[in-house]
Amino acid sequence: MNTAETPDISRRIPDHAASKKANQESNASGVDPLAEIAAACRQGNMTARRQLYDACSEHVYRVAARVAGQQDAADVTQQVFLQAFRSIDKFDGRSRIETWLHRIAVNEALQHLRRNRRHKHSDLDWEPAESSETDQRTEQKEALERALANIDPELKSIFLLREVEDYSYHDIAESLHIPEGTVGSRLNRARRDLKRQLQEMGYSET
Repeated sequence: MNTAETPDISRRIPDHAASKKANQESNASGVDPLAEIAAACRQGNMTARRQLYDACSEHVYRVAARVAGQQDAADVTQQVFLQAFRSIDKFDGRSRIETWLHRIAVNEALQHLRRNRRHKHSDLDWEPAESSETDQRTEQKEALERALANIDPELKSIFLLREVEDYSYHDIAESLHIPEGTVGSRLNRARRDLKRQLQEMGYSET
């Protein structure tokens, strides 16, 4: 497939309503409403590809923001869908299309981090602090962001998927194509590295 066959997804705002509707239909019927759309995408149907983007881009963007940082999330999201549409024939339907896109999103975000490791700090997509929170809480949040920006991208992604996204070990292993035991060992390494980074910044366990 060439670039001309790809829907114009640059800078498009994720359609929250479409995503919510698809999830509601899936929960109500027990049938994946995107399976038919995915099948049409494999046939080169441009309308189906736009529908898939509208239904899944919000989740892909959120994954990209968590792993690669808010600043680069839009670019990563665009690359995820470009890659997905180029390789849609490889989707065999044995898993949900959202799961397949999630794997691409994680991998693309990690590749983005590797390509840009010279950028030591990026703004992570954390929830903003409440106005009632103390300056100390804000300072700790910023310190954690700096520490995360300085650890290995693979360790960072596992830490965020587990501690922020609340993914199970099984789901992380499936997304990153690694054994569950490796998830546990890398998560422990991530925590140790974060602890060391924070200690070097002057923070200690309380």
